Amino acid sequence: MIDYEKFERSLKHLEAQLQNFCDVSKRPELLKLDREAIAESVVQRFEVCYDCLWKVLKRYLGEELGISNLPNSPKPLFRIAFENQLFPAVDPWLSYADARVDTSHDYSEEKAGITIGRAFDFVKDTAILYEKMTGKPWT
Repeated sequence: MIDYEKFERSLKHLEAQLQNFCDVSKRPELLKLDREAIAESVVQRFEVCYDCLWKVLKRYLGEELGISNLPNSPKPLFRIAFENQLFPAVDPWLSYADARVDTSHDYSEEKAGITIGRAFDFVKDTAILYEKMTGKPWT
């Protein structure tokens, strides 16, 4: 049986921090450093959620779909998941993988902005995938 708890928690934390990021403009008392810290936290929560996701996806593909000899890296897993109709297109997932790699090597403001932009779609797509894997609605 697959344990989705860490994955669920990481997705909820990412959603919450994205909301916090969106609310920054409503909080004029925040210093520039605080605003940067919130943005950095979104990036870190994206990284954690992404890492939890692809590891759970690998277990799902193996245990639930019975696929053997699975690769130990995200991009090939995303292609296999796409081939097994877990999501309608693979390109967004490959872009999430690229964003994850980019953040591990470059924490520039530009890369952070790109990752935060992708994180919004990532949350939506990941919630849909969660529902397919667990059979439970995402709340």
